Amino acid sequence: MNAGFQLLPTTHPLPAAEREEILAAPGFGRFFTDHMASATWTKEGGWHDFRVTALEPISLHPGSAVLHYAQEIFEGLKAFRHDDGSIWLFRPDLNARRFVNSARRLALPVLSEELFVESVEALVRADEAWVPPHEGGRSLYLRPFMFGSEAFLGVRPAAQVTYGVIASPAASYFSSGLSGVTLWVSENYARAGKGGTGAAKCGGNYASSLAAQVEAQENGCDQVLYLSDDEERYLEESGTMNLFLVTADGELVTPGLGTILDGVTRDSVLELAAEHGLKPAQRQVSLAQLREGCASGEITELFASGTAAVITPILGFKGREYEQSVGGGIPGEVTTNLRNHILNIQYGQAPDTRNWLRRVI
Repeated sequence: MNAGFQLLPTTHPLPAAEREEILAAPGFGRFFTDHMASATWTKEGGWHDFRVTALEPISLHPGSAVLHYAQEIFEGLKAFRHDDGSIWLFRPDLNARRFVNSARRLALPVLSEELFVESVEALVRADEAWVPPHEGGRSLYLRPFMFGSEAFLGVRPAAQVTYGVIASPAASYFSSGLSGVTLWVSENYARAGKGGTGAAKCGGNYASSLAAQVEAQENGCDQVLYLSDDEERYLEESGTMNLFLVTADGELVTPGLGTILDGVTRDSVLELAAEHGLKPAQRQVSLAQLREGCASGEITELFASGTAAVITPILGFKGREYEQSVGGGIPGEVTTNLRNHILNIQYGQAPDTRNWLRRVI
């Protein structure tokens, strides 16, 4: 299905000089492009009003479902400019598929995968000038989202829903070179449980993570290491990222799906593992096994994966009565090579043998 997102250009684009100043040092999530894509769903009429218009505030009735029952989902992906000026998306089909799954879990209407990709491409074309040059690891971060906008205080799925896509130029996550983080093993907070919303990308998951993040910072750590809420205390996620560990005998291990997010970067790392001489495995790893493996040298590297930073080295972790380093406390070779491999594909500097890139312009 092709909706044909109608472009209604803004009459007040940011002056080119101001835009270029932003693109030189955009940071992350601080500035936004001139336009937004949008569509509306109603129980009676289905999806309609597919548009790309000027970026503007969204007006909500105080009784809107999202404000009271958090009926909301979102996605995150990037557009990359190659050295020939062309612009590409990285595996948008996986983001589209995950958006469908999140919508079903939050009882929101399904936006087809085709319409999801079409909306993202329409916004990228409208704001082509906002996609930074390929130098310096910069990109255009895209944020599709959907929420219940019906004004109704009864507890049921909203009969009116708003969909949108906004965009924000983003710098390289590591502005001063590849660094690493230390994790706080939280005993007070769990990210998700069986039957919960852990596998959905919904705002409520992130709101509930903020207290744990504050706790980590109060204990001198950068991020949280979440564990399962059973007696075994299995590894789940690192803050908003998927976890990986590398073993001395060449295994690349990550927790299996179920209560964690099916990350696009996670899937990419697993697919690239064999090219780096690694055997990928998805299985449960307990905190006790992690501690023992790091102490014995059986676990040589630990890292996290996600769209924003691609791959983040984990240099150590600590809990209430212990502190432990990983692999000598420096980014490992496997971690660095996998990160560079994915970045090189995204920026067109390595062969895209799996057809992960989708050209927009």
